[in-house]
Amino acid sequence: METGIELRGLKKTYRSPGGPVEAVRGVDVAVRPGETVALLGPNGAGKTTTVDMLLGLQQPDEGSVSVFGGPPEDAVRAGRIGAMLQAGGVLRDLTVRELVSMMAALFPAPLETDHTLALAKLDGLADRRTEKLSGGETQRLRFAVALVSDPDLLVLDEPTVGMDVESRRAFWSTIHDLSQTGKTFLFATHYLEEADAYADRAVLMARGRVVADGPTTEIKAIVGTRTIRATLPDAPLEALEQLPGVTRAERRGEAIVLASADSDASLRRLLERYPEARDIEVRGAGLEEAFLQLTGDEEEVAA
Repeated sequence: METGIELRGLKKTYRSPGGPVEAVRGVDVAVRPGETVALLGPNGAGKTTTVDMLLGLQQPDEGSVSVFGGPPEDAVRAGRIGAMLQAGGVLRDLTVRELVSMMAALFPAPLETDHTLALAKLDGLADRRTEKLSGGETQRLRFAVALVSDPDLLVLDEPTVGMDVESRRAFWSTIHDLSQTGKTFLFATHYLEEADAYADRAVLMARGRVVADGPTTEIKAIVGTRTIRATLPDAPLEALEQLPGVTRAERRGEAIVLASADSDASLRRLLERYPEARDIEVRGAGLEEAFLQLTGDEEEVAA
């Protein structure tokens, strides 16, 4: 199988008035061809710098980047990488079709313009001028521009920002269909439910390092906590926090929500003390809980 993405020992330091800032501190990531991988982390985790080095927009101070067996610049030149980044806009005073056609002319073997517009759900907007598009429509146009070269790898930074629920669902349906053809996707998002639902695996960064890498089910299992929810109007939170295994107690209306490291012990004692508790639910940690626990215990760096 052809080599996909190989990031090895990446380091990048920026100069600042307050001294050097280590934005990326030894990142190792491999992505196989055909994988869909979510790159997650809080602001300042080093995601943007890592993506810039992957695309050849910045050079690492140490380490190496390989895309399909060669430097990223070669893959970009051949049209094998499409990127949809947060920075930048779209050219004004062109129709949607004109802009996509113009971008297609830059590459050796692009997709047909009408096919690209259909994949991006823009076929009904082909003759609209770009400055007349809504925020979500502009995002779909930026996706079309990234896709028109028929790349093997698409790098998407916050791709669904500004899209409504229906557009987001249609976007991810397209990503799923394209992934079945062997295309590789690396996307960064703050919508953790998107990573949980659509990524084959997630790479979680914090403080310039990779702190977790694997299927989201495995990342959620790292946390080891469970959430207990029950209807219990009158129980004081101070008493609930003293139950065995409970690490946090919250009240939401008549319901209580307990985070527990030992849900069996917590639930047994809860029912002993409060037999009137009802509508009880126990669930494993979500990706949000894992995200907060794995990224929130040290200072962040700028990236």
